[in-house]
Amino acid sequence: MLEVRVIPCLQLLGTSLVKTVKFGSYSYIGDPVNTVRIFNELEVDELCILDIRATSEGRRPNLRLLRELAEEAFMPLSYGGAVRDLDLAKEILRIGFEKVVVNSVAYDDPDFISRLADQIGRQAVIGSIDVKRGFLGRFDTYSNSGTKRTGQDPVEWARRLQELGVGELLLTSMNRDGTWSGFDVEITRRVSTAVSVPVIANGGAGTIAHIGTAVREGGASAVALGSMVVFQSKGMGVLVSFPDPRALKGELWKK
Repeated sequence: MLEVRVIPCLQLLGTSLVKTVKFGSYSYIGDPVNTVRIFNELEVDELCILDIRATSEGRRPNLRLLRELAEEAFMPLSYGGAVRDLDLAKEILRIGFEKVVVNSVAYDDPDFISRLADQIGRQAVIGSIDVKRGFLGRFDTYSNSGTKRTGQDPVEWARRLQELGVGELLLTSMNRDGTWSGFDVEITRRVSTAVSVPVIANGGAGTIAHIGTAVREGGASAVALGSMVVFQSKGMGVLVSFPDPRALKGELWKK
């Protein structure tokens, strides 16, 4: 279990770091560069940076900010948000990021994912799936920062993304985002058992026990943490932190 990755997932809005709740309201967290410095001190193994409005606002990534983050970070970085052409993806990697995260473009132009994987390697491509559970328990996928229902079944879409060439999947529960209520184990399990690529569970982490549950019961290969690493606790103020490695180890070794 020790190889399970625990990845802080940071949300950009313009040049600021924020944290959303259910893809809607958000709280200001602080300066992203300073936050990366803190995660350096905490010896975090990996960071995911998502510009949550780049696609819906029709703008390109802020390459100047991404360069600052890459120059500051001691750990591998992934970036998602309006990565819609090969040259841009390559530039993000040249800046110092190891992976790019793609979401909306995959629905609009699936063949782009194959071209991207061919050009930069599938290990550098993360397919992002934003999932919402409806009132009757049905799961639907959404694009454009969670504003556009796609009509794609999440399990079938996960299989399709794997076929197109992604090296791993970032599976985000829109219902659980920022709630501290735990990962959606059901959809995590459905997706993780349907594909062979690693699945990163995202949305809802509030305790170390939630991480263990996502791995043991949901089959997640990795977990992404948002609110849990930027707030003291639910309803409390900002505090950039990371779970105690010994506590994580103990949780992940549970049977």
